[in-house]
Amino acid sequence: MIYPPINELLKTVDCRYTLVVETAKRARQLVSGDPQLTEEQFIKPVSIAIQEIYEGKVTCERREGLK
Repeated sequence: MIYPPINELLKTVDCRYTLVVETAKRARQLVSGDPQLTEEQFIKPVSIAIQEIYEGKVTCERREGLK
């Protein structure tokens, strides 16, 4: 089972596309050496990024004027 559930993650963003883009962006930052913001000990950068978004430590915003 995937944790956190996708339904819970979608409550933190406006759409799935934003969630995917922000998760990928944060995972790339982690791979390039940025410090981890969560205490969970996941191995994969995408898992860490998802957990950080779920915990609210990384916010997902869309710029004005973009749809």
